[in-house]
Amino acid sequence: MEKQISSGEEDGSGERGLLHTWRGYSYSTTPERVLLSRPVLQAALGARHGVLLVEGGQVYSFGELPWKQNQTSSLVTEPVLEAVLSEQRVVFVAAGSAHSGVVTEDGGVHMWGENAHGQCGLLGLSVIPNPTPLAVLDSEATPPQTVKILEVACGDQHTLALSAKHEVWAWGSGCQLGLNTSTFPVWKPQKVEPLAGRHVLQVACGATHSLALVRCLPPPQEPRKPPQDKCGQCHQLLYTMTDKEDHVIISDGHHCPLGVELDSSETKSALEGSPEQGKQGKSSPTEPVPSVSTQIPRSPTSSTIPDSTPASEPQNQVPASSQEPVKPTIEDSTEPEAPVTNGEVCVEASESCTPEPDSCRAIGGKCSPFPDEQAVKAYLKRLSDHALAEHTTKTPSTLHSAQLSSDPADPFTSDPLIPVAQSVTPMGSALNNLVVSCASAVGERVVSTYEALSLRKVIGYWVPGEGRERVEERLRLEEPMQGKKSSSLGDIREEEAELSRRLSLPGLLSQGTNVLLLLHPVYRLHIAAFEVTTSVSYTTTEVSPRLLRRTSRPRARAIPLTPGGIPEADAHLPSLQTEVWSWGRGQEGQLGHGDVLPRLQPVCVKSLNGKEVLRVAAGAHHSLALTAQSQVFSWGCNTSGQLGHMESPTTFPHLTKLSDGIRVWDIGAGQQHTLLLADGDCIQPILYYSGQQVKEVTEQTEEEEEQTGEYTQQPVLLPFCMNLGYVSRVCSGGRTCAALTDRNVMGFIASLHELAAAERKYYCKLSNVKSLLLQPLLKLDSLSSTLGQSTAGLLQNLIGRLSRLSQLTGQNSASLTSFLRRSRDIRGLVILDDAHLFLDTYSEYCSAVGDLLVMGGFQALVKPCHDVFGKGAEVVQRLSECSEEGLPLADVLAHLFYLPIKHLHEYGRLLLKLATCYEVSSVDYQKLQDACSKYESMALHLKKRRKEAEYTLHFWKSFPGKMTDSLRKPSRRLICESSNKALTLQNAGRFSVNWFMLFNDALVHAQFSTHHVFPLATLWVEPISEENTGLYGLKVTSPEESFTLLASSPAEKAKWLRSINQAVEQALSGLGHDGIPPSTGVTQRADPPISRTASYTFYKDSRLKEATYEGRWVSGKPHGRGVVKWLDGRMYTGTFKNGLEDGFGDYIVPNKNLNSCDHYQGQWKDGKMHGFGTFRYASGEVYEGSFQDNMRHGHGMLRSGKLNSTSPSVFIGQWQYDKKSGYGVFDDITRGEKYMGMWLDDQRQGNGVVVTQFGLYYEGAFSNNKMMGTGVLLSEDDTTYEGEFSEDWTLNGKGVLTMPNGDFIEGSFSGVWGTGLKMSGSYYKPSLYDSDKEKAHALKLGRLAVHSEDKWKAVFMECWNRLGCDSPLQGQTTTAWDNIAVALTANLRQQRDSPELLSRSHHKTLESLECIPQHVGPVTLEVYHTIRRYLVKACDTPLHPLGRLVETLVSVYRMTYVGVGANRRLLHQAVNEIKSYLSRIFQLVRFLFPDLPEEGGSLADPPKETSSSDPAVKQLESPKPGCVVSSSALLLPVLLPRLYPPLFTLYALEKEKEDDVYWECVLRLNKQPDLALLAFLGVQQKFWPVTVTVHGEKQQVLSSTKDSCFASAVETLQQISTTFTPSDKLQVIQLTFEEITQEVLALLKQDFLWSMDDLFPVFLFVVLRARIRNLGSEVSLIEDLMDPCVQHGEHGIMFTTLKACYYQIQHEKVT
Repeated sequence: MEKQISSGEEDGSGERGLLHTWRGYSYSTTPERVLLSRPVLQAALGARHGVLLVEGGQVYSFGELPWKQNQTSSLVTEPVLEAVLSEQRVVFVAAGSAHSGVVTEDGGVHMWGENAHGQCGLLGLSVIPNPTPLAVLDSEATPPQTVKILEVACGDQHTLALSAKHEVWAWGSGCQLGLNTSTFPVWKPQKVEPLAGRHVLQVACGATHSLALVRCLPPPQEPRKPPQDKCGQCHQLLYTMTDKEDHVIISDGHHCPLGVELDSSETKSALEGSPEQGKQGKSSPTEPVPSVSTQIPRSPTSSTIPDSTPASEPQNQVPASSQEPVKPTIEDSTEPEAPVTNGEVCVEASESCTPEPDSCRAIGGKCSPFPDEQAVKAYLKRLSDHALAEHTTKTPSTLHSAQLSSDPADPFTSDPLIPVAQSVTPMGSALNNLVVSCASAVGERVVSTYEALSLRKVIGYWVPGEGRERVEERLRLEEPMQGKKSSSLGDIREEEAELSRRLSLPGLLSQGTNVLLLLHPVYRLHIAAFEVTTSVSYTTTEVSPRLLRRTSRPRARAIPLTPGGIPEADAHLPSLQTEVWSWGRGQEGQLGHGDVLPRLQPVCVKSLNGKEVLRVAAGAHHSLALTAQSQVFSWGCNTSGQLGHMESPTTFPHLTKLSDGIRVWDIGAGQQHTLLLADGDCIQPILYYSGQQVKEVTEQTEEEEEQTGEYTQQPVLLPFCMNLGYVSRVCSGGRTCAALTDRNVMGFIASLHELAAAERKYYCKLSNVKSLLLQPLLKLDSLSSTLGQSTAGLLQNLIGRLSRLSQLTGQNSASLTSFLRRSRDIRGLVILDDAHLFLDTYSEYCSAVGDLLVMGGFQALVKPCHDVFGKGAEVVQRLSECSEEGLPLADVLAHLFYLPIKHLHEYGRLLLKLATCYEVSSVDYQKLQDACSKYESMALHLKKRRKEAEYTLHFWKSFPGKMTDSLRKPSRRLICESSNKALTLQNAGRFSVNWFMLFNDALVHAQFSTHHVFPLATLWVEPISEENTGLYGLKVTSPEESFTLLASSPAEKAKWLRSINQAVEQALSGLGHDGIPPSTGVTQRADPPISRTASYTFYKDSRLKEATYEGRWVSGKPHGRGVVKWLDGRMYTGTFKNGLEDGFGDYIVPNKNLNSCDHYQGQWKDGKMHGFGTFRYASGEVYEGSFQDNMRHGHGMLRSGKLNSTSPSVFIGQWQYDKKSGYGVFDDITRGEKYMGMWLDDQRQGNGVVVTQFGLYYEGAFSNNKMMGTGVLLSEDDTTYEGEFSEDWTLNGKGVLTMPNGDFIEGSFSGVWGTGLKMSGSYYKPSLYDSDKEKAHALKLGRLAVHSEDKWKAVFMECWNRLGCDSPLQGQTTTAWDNIAVALTANLRQQRDSPELLSRSHHKTLESLECIPQHVGPVTLEVYHTIRRYLVKACDTPLHPLGRLVETLVSVYRMTYVGVGANRRLLHQAVNEIKSYLSRIFQLVRFLFPDLPEEGGSLADPPKETSSSDPAVKQLESPKPGCVVSSSALLLPVLLPRLYPPLFTLYALEKEKEDDVYWECVLRLNKQPDLALLAFLGVQQKFWPVTVTVHGEKQQVLSSTKDSCFASAVETLQQISTTFTPSDKLQVIQLTFEEITQEVLALLKQDFLWSMDDLFPVFLFVVLRARIRNLGSEVSLIEDLMDPCVQHGEHGIMFTTLKACYYQIQHEKVT
């Protein structure tokens, strides 16, 4: 035990862990103190010896130790140290009759003592003198693992161990091991299989029986097989039915005669001792008397007794030993007697009844098979079909299957508002349920009607008072029959009980009320009995079919009484949902199953289910169970009064008789006595003794003489207990008792005991409120009708919260009790560590009480209370502890339900008391102090809330009735009201009545007959200064109104201002009427924020009428992010500014005709779509582009058609006021035409170009959407018409028609192109020399198209606007940079909210753009490069205005020249368009960097060494003057790579014929070997390579060598196809020349200068060998887009050389 108390430590050590022992209970008895140097932590007593565990983990033995060889006398008076264990740190000790066991810190077990029956688990020795380790091995695991043990328990001939996995292991001899074996002793520890998979909390051993405390299983998850309807062994039906006139009696009283295996002696005595056997057992003369000892062959895997099927397995399988498969359907047998199967005997019990006191009911009932089962099946099916059909559809208050399928980890959680409570009271021992199972093994969902529960008429029950005597009387009469009915006394089938326990409706119930449980799917019907606190006994359950039907109707909801919501799996809290299992010999009734038969395997003691057992103890032949309510149940041998009561039969658990107010919290059981540790009136614990009196005689006399006949009838107080100090735990064994005590160390021990005792007392109090007040009330039929629906719901909520509070208290009291028995380290206290759990529970509970109070619920409960408890309702008065006399009952009830708040003060007081035991500076002191203040402040806070609730109730009583109904809400509390005319409305009429009420959720303005409610969340109030007016005014603003209130005095004004502000603050913090709980430590601000989040529904505003807005507000207007939903389905989600949509928003408008909706996503301004956005129309069209005033305006793209991928048409271009106006490209995919030209009002108007997929090309004038006016038309084969048009493709008027060969016709034409043309005119055949005409024609193309400078003006305009300019170059550069910064920052912020939108490199780009290139004075080369790098990055992100521009240009360019637009005649326009982009972007760049020289201008002070203006990112800088500014050098590297594919395609189409000729020649010439080709091309001999390097080794050039000469130059030239910009391509050509030069230099070994005549053939060779497919296109592209300043330099000459090579190759003729 660690030392906690920092002060008074040394002198205190002798005061803790003192052990006293004594025998008997007479006044003369004085306990002896066992003297040890260290505090005792735990003691265990055997029959004549004891084992002690002291601090530090050492173990001592005392008493008679016959197994110690070296001792002269076996009797040891002084404790001796077990030296063998001194190396180990022991944490647990146990003593059996004559052997002992300990558990060490690492989970190992050591045993010693008597071992004749294998109880020490060590093979071969009959006595083990010293502690010896025993290995507990799990042989199922591979490899076998050592099992870690937590604690052991020792009996006479057996030992049990509880593992860290909470499973039980056993060894020794006897059926009390619970193992599936008949060969004893069992030397090796084995797992007790029936308990495997369950969570065992504690084990205890009697002389020949065993007990285990087990946590209840969570409801099962998986579907179960339908339960059997026949016994697994004797094949009798488990359920029988008898039809009476208007009801059916269903009984499950079957007891299998084969279910118990006795040894022969017991069998004999059982048969001899039952003269009535024949009468009882036989129901027809033909049946033989059953022999009880019928043996059934065993299989090792499963045992005979039905109980033995491990209950952890959800499906009820039949033990493998049964001889016949169980049929799931009800046998269709009409024979009245049961057939005999396989030589086994089936017995039917007659009408007799097995008394099972203190279980819910004992059912015998008729067990004879029902005469006509077919009829019954049909009847029940009809019944359940009908009931379920109604039930599943209608009942609102059904118990959802969620109850069953909740998370296993926290099986007991449920929302307290759902009327579901956990089953405290799962089952009567004789499982009164009805199962009609059908073959379909469908999963069951529990669908329960638990309104039925509170309705007295459904199923009769006994009122506890009158029931008690009758039961006892009956029991007395039936007791003689105990033990004589061995044929029918076998335990009822365990799996069924298990099933029904898991399915049982959570304990909504009180004493003995029956529950109807309807199971879905339709074929199953369960009637489960509930086990409750009073003993009530039934013979049969009668269920009338009419009632079955009636319960399926929806009713007022019933109210759960049992623990709701605390997660049981909470690690810190002990479980209250426990069961007791027992097994072994039962001859004294010590198993508690109501009979004296043995059980070979663990069986659940049904009558203790739901009793919240926390601890079990086993004497030699009796058993004890301690409950959370501090009561003790005892059963078994009572020869010396050791049970503490004189009830009979003793084969069932009964409560020990203790006077009121004695709360037991520890138990010990010896051979013939019981020792109880309890709370009395004072803080110090007291001891009670029950059982045999032991009188000490002189040592020498025989032991037997000690026994005298004296014994107690009920527990007696041990008078000496007050002298012992604070007893922390007790134990008993043999005839001895022992108590571990502490003296009061600095008041610490006393305070701990006081805290635990207070909690136990409080839990008993709460349990009493539930059992004495609520359960009787809930049984009242008329309760729900008296209360009305809403009040009943509130009461239900209150009961749920009370149950939750009660469960938490019970768990805490259990935790504190075990805390006293164990450590004393306050760090483990739940009440400290999980204070929030307690505070939240209390707060919720208090709200529930307040809500009921405000709605007048306690007043409504008065009549039901009088009905149930009589006029005086003494029960209520007594429970409420109300000191005032003559209070109305409603007030007494309210006082009663507010009692828990007092307990919070108690927590605070006791924690403070504990804190005073510590040094003020210590951590523990601080922790206790903090917790104390939390509980205290919560108590004060709850008191204040109670006052508010009472004030509100008082107000409603006086308020005029009409408005009360609409304004009175459970959670609404009144803060202040102006009935005293303290507050009036400014400018109100003389006769108007204005009454203001401030609630915690709204300000209400009431007039004569109307009232208006202003929700507080959207209420702004500010004081009006009094200087000028002299009025004390408050200005109140709500979203649609604002008015001024006048107060009568400055004090009133201040009061109302403060009240409204505080109420608004609380409403906003979402705390509703709970206020701000003190524990949160929130300090209340004086004023609520102007800006806030709230929801509001408009009622006046024309645009927003009846729309609901939810989002941010500022001073009465939506401002910030929000959502508006209109009733017609429209919805806007986005940002607001001053009440209007502004910023980015998402707007959806349902379209009823098309059954779809219009959806806009984009920018808004002043409530209208404005800026860039995407509009998806219900028709399937999508518009992406600019908006202005809700119209499409600016640049945009419209795709029509259902699917965007196959949209029939796409328009991209300029819009004005929702119409296409300006330049645009229209791709009509269905007709295969593309139009590029001018528009006006949605029509083609002005110049334009049309190309078709069939190669037709038209350029010219359009009017009214038609080709009209002058135009040029070319077909694929170059046939050209130039002249007048009147319609699309229709010639009409003067014109010239030119044939591909140059012939032409001039004249008048009419007709549609492609059909017959009518013409009149002259035909010309030009002579060979007159080729001017043709040339003239070729030059004209593009003249009638839109000029490239006029294209995409809107796109550039938008970019200028983004930079803050109204038109190009009109604006401030500084403004432009500000706008760029704003755009980038806004976008960055948006990305920060959703980082997944940005790649990392993109993010870096954005960060680097935050730095603007700065410079002073003229632009130098260095600055120029900085600008260039900035532009590259800016154009790389669409978040930058320039990047956005480039992105748009790329998309429009691709839209124009891809697809149908890939027409070779468009090449010229495509090139010009790029040039126009360059000049216009350059204009923007110069606007941003005003110091940049204009196109072709020089840079300042060019540095000495030449460098490049070429922005290629490669190190391919060429030595050319780097001081000229050119737009192409600056911008092409950014633009061209993106525009390259469509552009190069056009070049390839244009140069197709030339390239084909060139390629054919390349292929032909490349067949030649290197030397032959060099010779053919006329390369001088001296330039021919002699050796070449291939794969790193030199080789001679032979006549056959191919593709080896000038290989590096060839490879370099091939890279021309991988570059984009002309400057990069020129760079490649230059590198190729350098490679050739190097190779030749190596060859000649001397410097030389090229002459063109020498160079050209070599270069030609390289070009041929490079095999560049589209060389013609590459050459044209370079020529068209080359930087003008390079044309005459070195690059220019090299390019000319390449061009010459291209033409040379085309015209090369092979000789």
